[in-house]
Amino acid sequence: MRCGGFFDVDNKERRLSELDLITQQDSLWENAEQAKVLLSEQSELKAVLSRFQQIKSTASDLETAYELSKDDIELQKEVLQNYSSLTKYLDAEEFLLKMRGEFDSENAILEINSGAGGTEAQDWAEMLLRMYVRWAERKGFQLEELDYQAGEGAGIKRCAISIKGKHAYGYLRSERGVHRLVRISPFDSNARRHTSFASVSLSPDIEREIEIEIDEKDLRIDTYRSSGKGGQHVNKTDSAVRITHAPSGIVVACQNERSQIKNKDRAMKVLKAKLYEIEIIKQKEQISQISGARKKIDFGSQIRSYVLQPYQMIKDLRTNYESSNTQGVLDGEIDAFIESYLMSEENGNI
Repeated sequence: MRCGGFFDVDNKERRLSELDLITQQDSLWENAEQAKVLLSEQSELKAVLSRFQQIKSTASDLETAYELSKDDIELQKEVLQNYSSLTKYLDAEEFLLKMRGEFDSENAILEINSGAGGTEAQDWAEMLLRMYVRWAERKGFQLEELDYQAGEGAGIKRCAISIKGKHAYGYLRSERGVHRLVRISPFDSNARRHTSFASVSLSPDIEREIEIEIDEKDLRIDTYRSSGKGGQHVNKTDSAVRITHAPSGIVVACQNERSQIKNKDRAMKVLKAKLYEIEIIKQKEQISQISGARKKIDFGSQIRSYVLQPYQMIKDLRTNYESSNTQGVLDGEIDAFIESYLMSEENGNI
Protein backbone atom coordinates (compact mmCIF):
# COMPACT_ATOMS: atom_id res chain seq x y z
CA MET A 1 0.00 0.00 0.00
CA ARG A 2 1.30 3.46 -0.91
CA CYS A 3 -0.24 6.42 0.88
CA GLY A 4 2.75 8.77 1.24
CA GLY A 5 1.62 10.88 -1.70
CA PHE A 6 -1.87 10.94 -0.24
CA PHE A 7 -0.42 12.83 2.75
CA ASP A 8 2.40 14.65 0.90
CA VAL A 9 4.67 13.40 3.68
CA ASP A 10 8.02 14.70 2.41
CA ASN A 11 6.89 18.31 2.12
CA LYS A 12 5.04 18.18 5.43
CA GLU A 13 8.09 16.79 7.24
CA ARG A 14 10.28 19.46 5.64
CA ARG A 15 7.87 22.24 6.68
CA LEU A 16 7.59 20.83 10.21
CA SER A 17 11.38 20.88 10.58
CA GLU A 18 11.36 24.55 9.54
CA LEU A 19 8.66 25.36 12.05
CA ASP A 20 10.46 23.50 14.83
CA LEU A 21 13.46 25.76 14.30
CA ILE A 22 11.37 28.93 14.09
CA THR A 23 9.30 28.20 17.20
CA GLN A 24 12.43 27.56 19.26
CA GLN A 25 13.71 31.09 18.67
CA ASP A 26 13.49 33.62 21.52
CA SER A 27 12.03 36.22 19.14
CA LEU A 28 8.97 34.11 18.37
CA TRP A 29 6.58 36.05 20.65
CA GLU A 30 7.67 39.48 19.47
CA ASN A 31 4.72 39.13 17.10
CA ALA A 32 2.08 37.27 19.15
CA GLU A 33 -0.42 37.04 16.29
CA GLN A 34 2.14 35.49 13.95
CA ALA A 35 3.34 33.16 16.71
CA LYS A 36 -0.16 31.77 17.17
CA VAL A 37 -0.45 31.10 13.43
CA LEU A 38 2.90 29.30 13.31
CA LEU A 39 2.18 27.20 16.39
CA SER A 40 -1.22 26.25 14.99
CA GLU A 41 0.38 25.16 11.70
CA GLN A 42 3.02 23.19 13.62
CA SER A 43 0.37 21.40 15.68
CA GLU A 44 -1.67 20.55 12.57
CA LEU A 45 1.37 19.13 10.75
CA LYS A 46 2.23 16.97 13.74
CA ALA A 47 -1.34 15.65 13.82
CA VAL A 48 -1.35 14.86 10.09
CA LEU A 49 2.01 13.05 10.24
CA SER A 50 0.87 11.13 13.33
CA ARG A 51 -2.22 9.95 11.44
CA PHE A 52 -0.03 8.93 8.53
CA GLN A 53 2.18 6.84 10.80
CA GLN A 54 -0.90 5.24 12.32
CA ILE A 55 -2.23 4.29 8.89
CA LYS A 56 1.19 3.08 7.74
CA SER A 57 1.57 0.91 10.85
CA THR A 58 -1.94 -0.54 10.50
CA ALA A 59 -1.33 -1.32 6.83
CA SER A 60 1.95 -3.05 7.68
CA ASP A 61 0.27 -5.12 10.39
CA LEU A 62 -2.48 -6.04 7.95
CA GLU A 63 0.01 -7.14 5.31
CA THR A 64 1.96 -9.29 7.79
CA ALA A 65 -1.14 -10.88 9.29
CA TYR A 66 -2.52 -11.63 5.84
CA GLU A 67 0.65 -13.45 4.75
CA LEU A 68 0.59 -15.62 7.88
CA SER A 69 -3.15 -16.20 8.15
CA LYS A 70 -3.83 -18.87 5.55
CA ASP A 71 -4.05 -21.70 8.09
CA ASP A 72 -4.53 -19.69 11.28
CA ILE A 73 -8.11 -18.76 12.30
CA GLU A 74 -6.94 -16.31 15.00
CA LEU A 75 -4.74 -14.44 12.53
CA GLN A 76 -7.62 -14.34 10.06
CA LYS A 77 -9.64 -12.53 12.74
CA GLU A 78 -6.74 -10.12 13.19
CA VAL A 79 -6.69 -9.49 9.43
CA LEU A 80 -10.35 -8.51 9.53
CA GLN A 81 -9.80 -6.22 12.53
CA ASN A 82 -6.83 -4.49 10.89
CA TYR A 83 -8.73 -4.14 7.63
CA SER A 84 -11.66 -2.55 9.46
CA SER A 85 -9.34 -0.14 11.28
CA LEU A 86 -7.48 0.79 8.11
CA THR A 87 -10.73 1.44 6.25
CA LYS A 88 -11.95 3.66 9.08
CA TYR A 89 -8.74 5.69 9.11
CA LEU A 90 -8.73 6.14 5.33
CA ASP A 91 -12.42 7.09 5.25
CA ALA A 92 -11.70 9.76 7.86
CA GLU A 93 -8.83 11.16 5.81
CA GLU A 94 -10.91 11.12 2.63
CA PHE A 95 -13.60 13.07 4.44
CA LEU A 96 -11.07 15.68 5.57
CA LEU A 97 -10.07 16.15 1.93
CA LYS A 98 -13.52 17.67 1.42
CA MET A 99 -12.46 20.52 3.68
CA ARG A 100 -10.93 22.63 0.93
CA GLY A 101 -13.04 25.77 1.29
CA GLU A 102 -11.58 29.18 2.11
CA PHE A 103 -12.66 28.99 5.75
CA ASP A 104 -13.07 25.25 6.31
CA SER A 105 -10.10 24.95 8.66
CA GLU A 106 -11.22 27.90 10.79
CA ASN A 107 -13.12 28.10 14.06
CA ALA A 108 -16.82 28.89 13.72
CA ILE A 109 -19.40 31.26 15.13
CA LEU A 110 -22.79 29.57 15.24
CA GLU A 111 -25.90 31.71 15.66
CA ILE A 112 -29.39 30.40 16.40
CA ASN A 113 -32.55 32.49 16.12
CA SER A 114 -36.02 31.29 17.05
CA GLY A 115 -38.62 31.73 14.33
CA ALA A 116 -42.36 31.32 13.85
CA GLY A 117 -44.01 29.59 16.79
CA GLY A 118 -43.56 31.78 19.90
CA THR A 119 -42.63 29.84 23.04
CA GLU A 120 -42.54 26.63 21.01
CA ALA A 121 -39.92 28.06 18.65
CA GLN A 122 -37.87 29.48 21.52
CA ASP A 123 -37.81 26.07 23.20
CA TRP A 124 -36.82 24.50 19.86
CA ALA A 125 -33.97 27.02 19.46
CA GLU A 126 -32.64 25.96 22.87
CA MET A 127 -32.91 22.29 21.87
CA LEU A 128 -30.78 23.05 18.80
CA LEU A 129 -28.23 24.88 20.96
CA ARG A 130 -27.98 21.83 23.21
CA MET A 131 -27.55 19.58 20.15
CA TYR A 132 -24.61 21.60 18.81
CA VAL A 133 -23.00 21.95 22.24
CA ARG A 134 -23.15 18.15 22.70
CA TRP A 135 -21.71 17.65 19.20
CA ALA A 136 -18.86 20.09 19.85
CA GLU A 137 -18.06 18.47 23.19
CA ARG A 138 -17.82 15.06 21.49
CA LYS A 139 -15.32 16.55 19.04
CA GLY A 140 -13.25 17.97 21.88
CA PHE A 141 -13.91 21.52 20.65
CA GLN A 142 -13.88 24.55 22.94
CA LEU A 143 -17.03 26.62 23.40
CA GLU A 144 -17.46 30.30 24.16
CA GLU A 145 -20.85 31.98 24.59
CA LEU A 146 -20.91 35.34 22.82
CA ASP A 147 -24.57 36.33 22.98
CA TYR A 148 -27.60 34.91 24.73
CA GLN A 149 -31.15 36.23 24.97
CA ALA A 150 -33.55 34.09 26.96
CA GLY A 151 -37.06 33.47 25.69
CA GLU A 152 -40.23 34.61 27.35
CA GLY A 153 -41.10 31.75 29.65
CA ALA A 154 -38.91 29.09 28.01
CA GLY A 155 -36.05 28.57 25.59
CA ILE A 156 -34.06 31.30 23.86
CA LYS A 157 -34.82 34.04 21.37
CA ARG A 158 -31.30 34.02 20.01
CA CYS A 159 -27.76 32.99 20.87
CA ALA A 160 -24.29 33.04 19.39
CA ILE A 161 -21.46 30.70 20.35
CA SER A 162 -17.87 30.42 19.23
CA ILE A 163 -16.78 26.85 18.52
CA LYS A 164 -13.02 26.47 18.47
CA GLY A 165 -11.51 23.41 16.85
CA LYS A 166 -9.86 22.29 13.62
CA HIS A 167 -12.35 22.40 10.72
CA ALA A 168 -15.20 23.58 12.97
CA TYR A 169 -16.44 25.87 10.18
CA GLY A 170 -15.98 23.17 7.55
CA TYR A 171 -18.13 20.73 9.49
CA LEU A 172 -20.84 23.16 10.50
CA ARG A 173 -21.48 24.85 7.17
CA SER A 174 -23.82 21.94 6.51
CA GLU A 175 -26.05 23.24 9.32
CA ARG A 176 -26.74 26.70 7.90
CA GLY A 177 -30.45 27.18 7.25
CA VAL A 178 -33.89 26.75 8.79
CA HIS A 179 -34.60 23.73 11.01
CA ARG A 180 -38.22 22.57 11.44
CA LEU A 181 -39.60 20.64 14.43
CA VAL A 182 -42.91 18.75 14.60
CA ARG A 183 -43.99 17.42 18.00
CA ILE A 184 -46.73 17.28 20.63
CA SER A 185 -46.29 20.57 22.44
CA PRO A 186 -45.28 20.37 26.11
CA PHE A 187 -46.75 23.88 26.42
CA ASP A 188 -50.20 22.98 25.05
CA SER A 189 -52.66 21.74 27.68
CA ASN A 190 -54.64 20.07 24.89
CA ALA A 191 -51.56 18.08 23.77
CA ARG A 192 -51.86 19.21 20.16
CA ARG A 193 -49.15 18.80 17.56
CA HIS A 194 -47.15 21.96 16.81
CA THR A 195 -44.64 22.96 14.13
CA SER A 196 -41.76 25.21 15.16
CA PHE A 197 -38.86 26.83 13.33
CA ALA A 198 -35.40 28.10 14.18
CA SER A 199 -32.62 29.35 11.92
CA VAL A 200 -28.93 28.54 12.11
CA SER A 201 -26.33 30.84 10.57
CA LEU A 202 -22.58 30.45 10.47
CA SER A 203 -19.50 32.63 10.15
CA PRO A 204 -15.78 31.84 10.36
CA ASP A 205 -14.14 32.85 13.63
CA ILE A 206 -10.77 33.88 12.24
CA GLU A 207 -8.03 34.23 14.85
CA ARG A 208 -5.56 36.13 12.70
CA GLU A 209 -5.95 39.87 12.25
CA ILE A 210 -8.15 40.62 9.23
CA GLU A 211 -7.23 43.51 6.96
CA ILE A 212 -10.60 45.01 6.08
CA GLU A 213 -11.64 48.66 6.19
CA ILE A 214 -14.76 49.62 8.12
CA ASP A 215 -15.99 53.20 8.16
CA GLU A 216 -16.91 54.15 11.73
CA LYS A 217 -19.81 56.21 10.32
CA ASP A 218 -21.38 52.98 9.06
CA LEU A 219 -21.58 51.53 12.57
CA ARG A 220 -24.24 51.86 15.22
CA ILE A 221 -22.98 50.69 18.59
CA ASP A 222 -25.50 49.95 21.35
CA THR A 223 -24.74 48.88 24.90
CA TYR A 224 -27.15 47.03 27.13
CA ARG A 225 -27.24 44.82 30.18
CA SER A 226 -26.07 41.27 29.78
CA SER A 227 -28.83 38.67 29.71
CA GLY A 228 -26.71 35.54 29.94
CA LYS A 229 -27.31 32.58 32.21
CA GLY A 230 -25.25 33.76 35.16
CA GLY A 231 -22.29 35.62 36.55
CA GLN A 232 -22.14 38.46 39.05
CA HIS A 233 -22.15 41.15 36.37
CA VAL A 234 -25.24 39.82 34.56
CA ASN A 235 -28.08 42.36 34.51
CA LYS A 236 -26.04 44.76 36.67
CA THR A 237 -23.84 46.65 34.19
CA ASP A 238 -24.27 47.77 30.59
CA SER A 239 -21.32 45.65 29.47
CA ALA A 240 -22.98 43.91 26.51
CA VAL A 241 -22.33 45.43 23.08
CA ARG A 242 -24.33 45.20 19.88
CA ILE A 243 -22.86 46.53 16.61
CA THR A 244 -24.96 47.15 13.50
CA HIS A 245 -23.18 47.59 10.17
CA ALA A 246 -25.57 49.71 8.12
CA PRO A 247 -24.37 48.93 4.54
CA SER A 248 -24.62 45.15 4.97
CA GLY A 249 -27.31 44.98 7.64
CA ILE A 250 -25.10 42.65 9.69
CA VAL A 251 -25.71 42.73 13.44
CA VAL A 252 -23.24 41.22 15.90
CA ALA A 253 -23.40 41.14 19.68
CA CYS A 254 -21.11 40.07 22.49
CA GLN A 255 -21.82 39.94 26.21
CA ASN A 256 -19.57 37.23 27.60
CA GLU A 257 -16.91 39.58 29.02
CA ARG A 258 -17.28 41.78 32.10
CA SER A 259 -15.64 44.65 30.24
CA GLN A 260 -17.59 46.66 27.69
CA ILE A 261 -14.33 47.39 25.88
CA LYS A 262 -13.49 43.69 25.57
CA ASN A 263 -17.00 42.92 24.34
CA LYS A 264 -16.71 45.66 21.74
CA ASP A 265 -13.32 44.35 20.55
CA ARG A 266 -14.71 40.82 20.26
CA ALA A 267 -17.81 42.01 18.41
CA MET A 268 -15.65 44.00 15.97
CA LYS A 269 -13.56 40.91 15.29
CA VAL A 270 -16.71 38.93 14.55
CA LEU A 271 -18.00 41.69 12.26
CA LYS A 272 -14.73 41.79 10.33
CA ALA A 273 -14.85 38.01 9.87
CA LYS A 274 -18.40 38.22 8.51
CA LEU A 275 -17.54 41.04 6.10
CA TYR A 276 -14.39 39.25 4.98
CA GLU A 277 -16.37 36.09 4.31
CA ILE A 278 -18.87 38.04 2.21
CA GLU A 279 -16.12 39.65 0.13
CA ILE A 280 -14.39 36.32 -0.54
CA ILE A 281 -17.62 34.65 -1.58
CA LYS A 282 -18.55 37.59 -3.80
CA GLN A 283 -15.24 37.16 -5.58
CA LYS A 284 -16.16 33.54 -6.21
CA GLU A 285 -19.67 34.52 -7.34
CA GLN A 286 -21.32 32.48 -4.62
CA ILE A 287 -23.31 35.25 -2.99
CA SER A 288 -26.27 32.97 -2.24
CA GLN A 289 -24.15 31.00 0.25
CA ILE A 290 -23.20 33.87 2.54
CA SER A 291 -24.34 33.76 6.13
CA GLY A 292 -26.00 37.14 5.83
CA ALA A 293 -28.44 35.91 3.17
CA ARG A 294 -31.18 34.69 5.49
CA LYS A 295 -34.38 33.01 4.43
CA LYS A 296 -37.71 33.66 6.13
CA ILE A 297 -37.86 31.44 9.20
CA ASP A 298 -41.09 29.68 8.31
CA PHE A 299 -42.69 26.98 6.16
CA GLY A 300 -41.05 26.13 2.84
CA SER A 301 -37.54 27.32 3.68
CA GLN A 302 -36.24 24.55 5.92
CA ILE A 303 -33.16 22.43 5.26
CA ARG A 304 -33.95 19.73 7.79
CA SER A 305 -37.13 18.37 9.34
CA TYR A 306 -37.26 16.85 12.84
CA VAL A 307 -40.50 14.90 13.35
CA LEU A 308 -41.10 13.52 16.85
CA GLN A 309 -44.84 12.82 16.49
CA PRO A 310 -46.80 10.99 15.10
CA TYR A 311 -43.66 9.06 14.05
CA GLN A 312 -39.96 9.67 14.69
CA MET A 313 -37.79 10.71 11.77
CA ILE A 314 -35.17 13.35 11.04
CA LYS A 315 -34.61 14.09 7.36
CA ASP A 316 -32.27 16.42 5.53
CA LEU A 317 -34.28 17.88 2.68
CA ARG A 318 -31.18 18.64 0.57
CA THR A 319 -29.58 15.19 0.60
CA ASN A 320 -32.60 13.05 1.58
CA TYR A 321 -30.47 11.45 4.30
CA GLU A 322 -32.68 10.44 7.21
CA SER A 323 -32.45 8.83 10.64
CA SER A 324 -35.03 7.40 13.03
CA ASN A 325 -32.61 7.84 15.96
CA THR A 326 -34.16 11.17 16.92
CA GLN A 327 -32.90 11.15 20.50
CA GLY A 328 -29.35 10.39 19.42
CA VAL A 329 -29.36 13.20 16.86
CA LEU A 330 -30.78 15.70 19.35
CA ASP A 331 -28.01 14.59 21.72
CA GLY A 332 -25.43 15.71 19.17
CA GLU A 333 -24.97 12.67 16.92
CA ILE A 334 -25.13 14.67 13.69
CA ASP A 335 -21.93 13.54 11.95
CA ALA A 336 -23.83 11.35 9.48
CA PHE A 337 -25.91 14.35 8.36
CA ILE A 338 -22.78 16.50 8.06
CA GLU A 339 -20.91 13.87 6.02
CA SER A 340 -23.91 13.26 3.78
CA TYR A 341 -24.14 16.97 3.00
CA LEU A 342 -20.42 17.42 2.31
CA MET A 343 -20.26 14.32 0.09
CA SER A 344 -23.31 15.49 -1.87
CA GLU A 345 -21.76 18.94 -2.21
CA GLU A 346 -18.51 17.39 -3.46
CA ASN A 347 -20.40 15.38 -6.07
CA GLY A 348 -22.29 18.44 -7.28
CA ASN A 349 -25.66 17.29 -5.99
CA ILE A 350 -26.25 20.43 -3.90
